[in-house]
Amino acid sequence: MREQHAAPIDVPPLTEAKLDGVLLSIGELNDIMGSAKMKVTSELKEMTDHSGEVSDPDCLGAIYGAEEPVYAGSGWTAMRDQVAREPGEDNEHWVEQTAVLYPSAEKAQKFFDESKSAWQKCSSYSVSVDNADATYLWQIDNVASEDTLITQMTAQEDANGWACQHAMSLVSNVTVEAWACSYDVKDEAATIANGMVANAAKK
Repeated sequence: MREQHAAPIDVPPLTEAKLDGVLLSIGELNDIMGSAKMKVTSELKEMTDHSGEVSDPDCLGAIYGAEEPVYAGSGWTAMRDQVAREPGEDNEHWVEQTAVLYPSAEKAQKFFDESKSAWQKCSSYSVSVDNADATYLWQIDNVASEDTLITQMTAQEDANGWACQHAMSLVSNVTVEAWACSYDVKDEAATIANGMVANAAKK
């Protein structure tokens, strides 16, 4: 039986100044992933757009995090995104954590609900991703849903078991999104998302 994590209630609205503190430290990420060598390789304050690389743009949010077309129209006002991995080409772990600020808790809740629906529509579905190097096929699994946490597994075909857990949660006027990828991924993205929620709730 997995632990149930309900988002803390009565958390005052966060400001952009608090967003950096929502992200987990690299030490915490290494501990969660069972690595000692991951380093932060990317830090962004703007969304990205990989919609041109995905065979079904409706599943963009189930394949990538922090995507402009996915968050467009949600009213978000600020975000922080960070990617961590081991140096070198053949990294064993890859993590992305994203915190997104909205003008109200209602807008955060609306985006969370819409994401849950979008992820569910892409369940049991394959999506190909074309980038400059190659084409990768990702098999998207079913959504696991708790009150304020959704998770979904995606596995890369013909990649020796390389897979990712994707998680999203929310607290007050913030949504948090996490990706955790490895050759033995389990519940790490959910752990990261829950940690981010806990950080956001700190007074």
